[in-house]
Parts: sequence; structure tokens; C-alpha cells
Amino acid sequence: MRIVSRKTLREFAEVHADADEALDVWYRIVSQCEWNSFGDIREVFNSADYIGNDRYVFNIRGNKYRLVAMIFFNPKIVYIRFVGTHAAYDKIDCTTI
Repeated sequence: MRIVSRKTLREFAEVHADADEALDVWYRIVSQCEWNSFGDIREVFNSADYIGNDRYVFNIRGNKYRLVAMIFFNPKIVYIRFVGTHAAYDKIDCTTI
């Protein structure tokens, strides 16, 4: 999968250094995948959730942080839409970000 944009992950890790390694692992794993469906995502990340409107939520660092991505299976593109704490995640509407 092609991930847009790694900059979002780096900027978040600058503020939350404890997330750096977990985000890097997530990035490396996803960039090597060729997902065709939500089932393919769940094979790799069994706690991932589909929240509608092409958006998927991933737990990062033991669910301390959340990552929301728009995933388009046909062109194999993942757009990172949000990375944040659980508290920040609870305040957003993931289906529209």
C-alpha cells in the first residue's frame, strides 16, 4: 500500500515520543501490504475497525493512541487522516475527517 503522508506520523511522534516506534512499525507493515478488503486488514491488525466512509481505525501502542486512515483498495492508497490520543479521538467525527 502507498501511504500518504508519513509526515503526519513524524509530527505526532515529535510530541509523543513513546509512539515513535509503534508508528514506524505500523508504517512499515502497511507499506508492505496489498489489501483488497477489510478482511485483509483484519488478518494483519485484528483490532482494526471500519467506521464508515472508507475510514478505518487502528490502535497504536496498545490502544494508547488511535490512527484513522482512509483506505482505497483499488489504487492501493492509504491516507492518514488522524493520529491522536484516545481522548482526542473521542472528540472527532471520524467519518468526516
